[in-house]
Amino acid sequence: MAGITDRPFRQLCREQGAGLVVSEMVTSDVRLWGSRKSRQRLAHDSEAAPRSVQIAGGDPAMMAEAARMNQQLGAQIIDINMGCPAKKVCNKAAGSALLRDEQLVGQILAAVVAAVDIPVTLKIRTGWDREQRNAPRIARIAEDSGIQALAVHGRTKADLFNGVAEYDTIADIRQQISIPLFANGDIDSPAKARQVLDYTGADAVMIGRAAQGRPWLLGQIAHYLSHGEQLAEPDMASQRDIMLGHIRALHTFYGDLQGVRIARKHVGWYLKTLPGAEPFRKIFNRIECPKEQQQGINGFFARVMEGGLAA
Repeated sequence: MAGITDRPFRQLCREQGAGLVVSEMVTSDVRLWGSRKSRQRLAHDSEAAPRSVQIAGGDPAMMAEAARMNQQLGAQIIDINMGCPAKKVCNKAAGSALLRDEQLVGQILAAVVAAVDIPVTLKIRTGWDREQRNAPRIARIAEDSGIQALAVHGRTKADLFNGVAEYDTIADIRQQISIPLFANGDIDSPAKARQVLDYTGADAVMIGRAAQGRPWLLGQIAHYLSHGEQLAEPDMASQRDIMLGHIRALHTFYGDLQGVRIARKHVGWYLKTLPGAEPFRKIFNRIECPKEQQQGINGFFARVMEGGLAA
């Protein structure tokens, strides 16, 4: 997820139990890779394996070149984004906009697979809109093109993130392809993960928004799927330590100025379910110093654990 699954968050998700993490979406236009944002997204070689890097674009040759260059930079898996519904992506005939052109989809997939000697995976939605749910055809094109695994979000491009995800299309895809299939969309608990896997026949679940502010959900799901046992939510001290470790990593990775700003949105997600969090969140969002951010979090949790904050 662009702006979210940066290196500090990916590292945290691994620590919390994720089996595979994928980088933020990187443009296939290598002419734009000189920006600070792109440089931060393109450093892969020092991360733990397997390193999956997601690329987006609508031109087969540019996508192939982006894949080659990312492999040289340390990527071990290339993930192609044909699922993003954002206007700024779809307006450039990329992301889920590509689902309207099955011929171009095939050309892009074939070009990228031929360009690298590492696995290539694909992320899609169920179609452009509810009248054009062509994901099963896209899935067959993907398998025929050499794609090694497919992730499907149970909404169309037109749905954005509204309504509820549907899994019938994913179940249909499972009957038509033999490569690994990941189900995605509205999976926010271990029980929901088990339900979706049983219903669709998918091989794994992919978690997105539900991990924002709750990265421990990944380990809870993995444990439940392996052992059938529900793990309790982390206690307040554990949640505090996870949050502090995360924002320290953000400060280190981005530097003080940018790190402080990026920490604000992540801390906002962490605080959503905690008592008395809204007044503290407003205060936290005005803090400009990394050390003061850490002190603020310590103080907030001290008050929560002492019972000094009401829900």
